[in-house]
Amino acid sequence: MRGFRWPPPPDGGPRTWGPGPGAPRTGRPALPEPETDLVTTPHGVRLEQLVTGAGDPVTVFAHGLGNGIATTRPFGSGVAGRKIFFQFRGHGRSDAPAGPWSYTDLARDLRAVADLGGATRAFGASLGAGALSRLLIESPHRFERLVFFLPAVLDRPRGEVARERLTALLDAVESGDAAILAEVVQVELPPAVRNTPAGWAYLRQRLDQLLRDGLAPGLASLPDSVPLRDAGALASVTAPALVIGCAGDDLHPVEVAEQLAAALPRATLHVYDRPGVLWTDRADLRERVSGFLNE
Repeated sequence: MRGFRWPPPPDGGPRTWGPGPGAPRTGRPALPEPETDLVTTPHGVRLEQLVTGAGDPVTVFAHGLGNGIATTRPFGSGVAGRKIFFQFRGHGRSDAPAGPWSYTDLARDLRAVADLGGATRAFGASLGAGALSRLLIESPHRFERLVFFLPAVLDRPRGEVARERLTALLDAVESGDAAILAEVVQVELPPAVRNTPAGWAYLRQRLDQLLRDGLAPGLASLPDSVPLRDAGALASVTAPALVIGCAGDDLHPVEVAEQLAAALPRATLHVYDRPGVLWTDRADLRERVSGFLNE
């Protein structure tokens, strides 16, 4: 049986017991974070951002809860034009105004970064997909093309498993204990990737970022929040949209992706047959996203 250990082996693993091959030694962790800037938004919250590429179109990338610029950068690798990656309030070097916060606050962050950068296209992952949905209720014609990756929640609260895992992440970050945090974060990895060099590299990067920057207490209310009162309100959105879900993902139920795609008049739904798509279908995922945004 393969077990999880922290701290990692000196040579990065893998560590297996008994006969048979070890875990795969391939796969890429999220890209390291380069130097970023702080921008002041019209609503007074400074947000950390990274701008890459040049020219039009301009695409803004919104991350998931507890993630950030490093985890959204791979999605923009094949996207034409300028790309704006940013950190929501309470993440990274972004401000953490007094909470609790709602999806309305996150939508305001997303809208400000998009407006300041002149973005005409938007990508939202998990929490970012919820913020993007909320923004579209208020401004249904704001973007020309939309991508929703692993939407987690629309107009019904998250399931108990999702709330427990998100709460555990916030508690582990607050504890400041690397071993406790590693036990929580390693669940993000498919079992076959854990205890491999790629898996350890991903864990080290995630822990370095989370222990360095932390997560603000104001995020604690978000697992019990919903971005929309009624998903039917998205019927006014006319932009083409790509909705991506994964079967078997407890944090991002495929039913939410299906509901979102049904609510958007010009949506295309793609569902991967297993979770961990960033590790198991990375090339296909990036080509799918860039192909859609580059049309």
